[in-house]
Amino acid sequence: MAVGGSLVNSRFGGDVVPGPARVVAPALMVMAIILFMGAVSGAHLNPVVSVAFALRGDFPWRRVPLYVIAQLAGAVLATLLLIGLIGKHGSAGLTLPGPGISTWTALAWEALLTTGLVSVVLGTASGAQQLGPVAAFGVGAYIALAGLLGAPVSGASMNPARSLGPALVLGNWTSWWAYLLGPAIGALIAVGIAQILRGPGGGLSGTRAAQGTLGTLWLPARIGEPQLAPARPERGGPTGTEPAAGRPAPGPSGDQPSPGGSADEDGT
Repeated sequence: MAVGGSLVNSRFGGDVVPGPARVVAPALMVMAIILFMGAVSGAHLNPVVSVAFALRGDFPWRRVPLYVIAQLAGAVLATLLLIGLIGKHGSAGLTLPGPGISTWTALAWEALLTTGLVSVVLGTASGAQQLGPVAAFGVGAYIALAGLLGAPVSGASMNPARSLGPALVLGNWTSWWAYLLGPAIGALIAVGIAQILRGPGGGLSGTRAAQGTLGTLWLPARIGEPQLAPARPERGGPTGTEPAAGRPAPGPSGDQPSPGGSADEDGT
C-alpha cells in the first residue's frame, strides 16, 4: 500500500491516487493486519517496533533478527510484485525528502514521527490500557495523521523496512540513511518515555501484545481458555420451561410427588 500509490500515479499519470489516500491507505492496512494477526505474532511490521518491544522486556531478543528479516523480505517482495504488475517508473515507490528538504531535516522528521508511533504502540500494549485489539485503531489513526502531516516533508516512512526494501529493489539509495537512523532514534526516545511514564516493561499485557500466542516456542496456541458447549435442553421444551413429556412438573420444596400417590392426598 505504501509503495503502490506512487507507482500507480507514475503509471497512469496525474493524481489517480490522491495524496491523502496515499497516506491513509497504509494506515488502514496496518489496522487490518493488527486486527487479524496481532494475536498470532504481535503484527510488528516494523523493525524499530520489534526492537522497542525487546528493549522494554516484552519481546525476546532471540526472535528479533528473524522478525527483522521477515519485515525486510516482505518489503522487497511487495516492491517486486508491484513492479511486476505495474512496471518500474523511475524513483516511484521510494521514500525521499520533499522538494527543498535536506536529508538531515528528513531524518529529524522521521525521528519525531517515529517517536510518536512507537509511543502509541507501547502505550496501547501496556497493562495500564489493556486495549487488546482496539489498539489497532490507535496505531492506524496515528499513522494516518502522521502521514498527512509529514508526507510532504520526509515521506512519513517511520519504518526502515518500508524505505530500504524499495531502495534495494530499485537500486536507488538516495538519503537512505535518514530512513534508517531517524526511526531508530525515534524508537529509542519512545522507549525512554515509556520507562519514565510506566516504569519497566515485561508485564503480562505487554508481553501478550508483543508476542501474540506464538510465545517463545514458535508454536501456535489456543487463544483463550477452552469452554464446554452448553447442555442441550431436554425434548419437550427448553430447560427451565415445560417438562419433558411423561414427567411431572416439580412442585414446591417438600411437596414432591411420592411413589404411592400425589402430594395432596390425605390418606383416606
